Parts: sequence; structure tokens; C-alpha cells
Amino acid sequence: MVGLPYVWGYMYSLRKPSCIKKMAKSKGGVVKKIIFLLIVCIVVFGGYWTYENVFKSNVHLDGKKFTYIYIKTNATFDDVLDELYSENIIDDHASFEWMAKEMNLPEHINPGKYRIDASMSNRSIVKMLINAKQEKVKLYFNSQIRNKEQFIAYVSDKLEINDSELEEFCNNETILQERFGLNTDNMMCLIIPETYEVNWNTHIDDLFALLQKSYKSVWTKERLAKAKTIGYTPSQVSTIASITQSESNIKTEQQKIAGVYINRLKQDMKLQADPTIVFANQNFDAQRVLSSDKDIDSPYNTYMYKGLPPGPICLVNPSTIDAVLNYTKSNYTYFCAKPDFSGYSSFTNDYSIHQKNAKAYQDALNKKGIKR
Repeated sequence: MVGLPYVWGYMYSLRKPSCIKKMAKSKGGVVKKIIFLLIVCIVVFGGYWTYENVFKSNVHLDGKKFTYIYIKTNATFDDVLDELYSENIIDDHASFEWMAKEMNLPEHINPGKYRIDASMSNRSIVKMLINAKQEKVKLYFNSQIRNKEQFIAYVSDKLEINDSELEEFCNNETILQERFGLNTDNMMCLIIPETYEVNWNTHIDDLFALLQKSYKSVWTKERLAKAKTIGYTPSQVSTIASITQSESNIKTEQQKIAGVYINRLKQDMKLQADPTIVFANQNFDAQRVLSSDKDIDSPYNTYMYKGLPPGPICLVNPSTIDAVLNYTKSNYTYFCAKPDFSGYSSFTNDYSIHQKNAKAYQDALNKKGIKR
């Protein structure tokens, strides 16, 4: 049994300042450890939450590396969400919407075509949309686009521009004349074959300003002077060049062919150019023109009507424009493709010789089984 004096002595010792300090110090160390552990947990949890909601990929593309979304002009935040959600691009909708609102995306909707990569996070997607980091659209204009209708269909398919809006613009005589010096028949002269990079939401005026810039870069002072020297306007030169280009891609041949057509124009002869018949019939896959094709009543039927057709029959390369401006001067009024299909032609000013050349070529077509 512990004696009373001992107990009182022990209790008295606990009341000494040194003992109290030791206990307080021990208790404070525990509190510090707890606070430290709480901070570590908060940091770890916060880091994990931030990674999951801000930096981790939140894109689902079913194995694809990327896809595109299209934000229309005057689109709302809900429209953006619909574009993303309707294609099941975003995995976690809640985290994306939180990030979008945190970065104030609803107040900064920019229309355009955007590329979504499989590795993109909420933050990277929102940042891209806010900063309008659009994916450029490439417009490939080449000689395969032959008429206004094909041009309208191609552009309206590639860009936000509505086909009816573009059709109205291309058929507006006042705009075409005042801005470009062209009309509804020859407005295709404006389009120089090359690759144009534009934003998906490019306005129709900006698109045509770009086309006009390219057109002016081709029609330099030197080319304009040459056109005037040979007696034709730029649009007439382009029309002759379109027929010439449809006949051959060989530059030396183009110069000779252009010379034949210019001789015919000067002598008030019909051009009788087969490519214009193909254009008039809109049968662009035809490899052979039949006699029945020439019966079509069209201003592009140069077997029926004298002079140049109303406009070009395809988009014209600058090199072909040069071939016309520097056409070969001769007395030839006839030419026909050679039966060896080399791309070269036989030229003459004797109709009887031309008939023999034409028969040889037709026989070659028959031998190859080319009926159309």
C-alpha cells in the first residue's frame, strides 16, 4: 500500500512548472502531427481531384486519335455542349461543365471547326475554344470544278456558308460587276486553281476577297497588257484558255491550239470545239463526242453558235493563260488529236487533210472500244 505522504509528494510534483511544460510539449507535438497529416491529405486529395477534373483526358473517341466539332456562328454554350455530347465525345459531363464555367467559356463562344484529340483534358478543350484555335479548312480548287453549280456545292459542303446564300451571291450581277468586273456567266474566271486555307466559318465576303487576291496576283500588269495586245479581255482569254486546257495539257500544244481558235475567231468561223459540247451536255465523263451531242441548243455549243461561249468551261491554270497570251501564230484553222493518244495533235489549214486526221483518230477510238 502506497503511503499517503508518497501520493501527496507525487501530486505535488505534477504541479511543478517543468512537468506541465513537458506535457504541453507532448500534446502540442501530437496536434502538429495531426495538422500535418491533414494538410498532406488535403494536398493529395486536391492534387488528385485537380488531375481528374482539369488535366486528365476526358475524351472518348472509340479508339480514334481525333475528331472534329463545328461551332456555328451565334452558337450558345448549350449549343457547344450539344455538339460535344451528341457525339459522345466527353466522358464526364459534370467536370467539363465545371471547368468551362470556371474559365468563363459561356461568355467567349467562338465559331469554327475544332480538332478534339483523344488525349485532351477539360482545360485544354476549353482553352482551345476560348482562344479560337481553329482547324483550317483546305479548299482544293482544280480543273475538275467546271461550273458554278459544282463550285457552290463544293464550298457549301466544306464551309459554314449556306448553299442558297452562295448561289444568291454568284448570281448577283451588281456585286459581280462592281467588285470583280465580271458577270454571272463568266464569274468562274475569278477562281484560280490552287489550295486555299480558310476558317470553316469564313464569311462569304472574305472568301471572295481571298479569291480576288489570287486572281489579281495572276492578272498582273504584264498579262493585262498582253491580253490587250491580242485584242481580248481577261475573261475572254480565260474562256479561250479553258477550252484549250480541255484539249491538251502540253504547253507547246496549248499554244498551237490557242492559235487555231484565235484564227477561227478572227475569220468569223465557228470554234467547233468538242470540249464545249461536253460542257453543254454536262456529261463530264464522256471521252468521245457523238454527232447527236452537237444538237443541243446551248450558248456553249460552238458547233451551233459563232464566237466564244459565255464563260470558261473549267477552272484555268495560269500556265494555260500564258499559253493563250503567247499563242503560236500560224495559218492553221484545224487540228485533231493524234491516234497514238500521245496528247499531241495534227494541225492543218486544209479541211480534206483534217477529215483524214479525224477519221484516223475515230478509228483509234473504235479500236480501243471507246464509244462514249
